[in-house]
Amino acid sequence: MKILIFGSVASGKTTLAIKISEELSIIYYEGDCIAWGFPNEKRYKRSDQEQKEIIDKIDENSSWIIEGTYRESQKILYDLADKIIFLDTPLYIRIYRIIFRFIKQKIGYEKSNYKPTYDMLKHMFKWTNDFERNRNFHKNRLIKYEKKLIWIKSPNQLKGKI
Repeated sequence: MKILIFGSVASGKTTLAIKISEELSIIYYEGDCIAWGFPNEKRYKRSDQEQKEIIDKIDENSSWIIEGTYRESQKILYDLADKIIFLDTPLYIRIYRIIFRFIKQKIGYEKSNYKPTYDMLKHMFKWTNDFERNRNFHKNRLIKYEKKLIWIKSPNQLKGKI
């Protein structure tokens, strides 16, 4: 089973990916780790070709879970996936999670693949607002995948659908 979990910043994608990964014994990957490299603690954006090579390597497995936001460079994942879970968490929950996550990262309670700076916090809010502004784009893009699409607002709605 190949599962793509898609949603906005702080929608609960990673938490859901971990849960499904444990339940089905399928390895999961973070889309950010496909898009970004971290050599020597320095973060850099991988080229589209590098991302495609990583995706091809992951896809050699018969099963995988990949979670992330929409990236043009990773749109092939929508065709490769057997199931697409769109985690459409309400905006007020995402805003709360962005703030709470930032605080936990700043005090060292939660790890992240990026440095939790105020600039990054601003970006999180920008990205979640961009997602809201582009909501129709995402809805229209997902229409062609309706046979394998599971659209949920909460992980509790996923019961029995995978």
